[in-house]
Amino acid sequence: MTDDTDPLSAIRAALPDYAADIRANLAAVMASPNLTEQQLWGVAVASAIAARNPELRAAVTASARAHLTDAAFAAARSAASLMGMNNVYYRFIDLLDKDEYRTMPARLRMQATVRPGIERNDFELMALAVSAINGCGACIHAHERSATGHGITREAVQDAVRIAAVLNGAASALESLVDVALQQPAP
Repeated sequence: MTDDTDPLSAIRAALPDYAADIRANLAAVMASPNLTEQQLWGVAVASAIAARNPELRAAVTASARAHLTDAAFAAARSAASLMGMNNVYYRFIDLLDKDEYRTMPARLRMQATVRPGIERNDFELMALAVSAINGCGACIHAHERSATGHGITREAVQDAVRIAAVLNGAASALESLVDVALQQPAP
């Protein structure tokens, strides 16, 4: 049963049968007992932005508006954009594995990581989720260590990454629908 007024329900309904697991997981991960409402929806917004599917991003952000303060919504958007930059830079440093690059200053502005406008642990979960989507091992390690250091449980960390994984899978399924539509002959 779907709630036609909930944009995420519309996304679940739009997922094709071959993404039935994603459809079921999407409903399940958005009911985490280990995350606060701000953590859950902040992670969802940051992850939907990082997943780069306009339809999914619009649905998640529309649904999140009822659950997030303006400051938390801005922090989620900040986490997505900042990790979009940091994940590229630090993945390069990590993959290159040359000490001379590790010791060079990044010279990238990252003030939002120090003053995110919300509780630091919530921002760390958002940054961790985006880093998982973007595949930056160095950032995953750093944000997991910081999140758990600020009192976040392993279960909450896992739930945040599960949200990121499922939203990224939903974005892939939605993109495949676009690809199929483009292959259809014009009427």
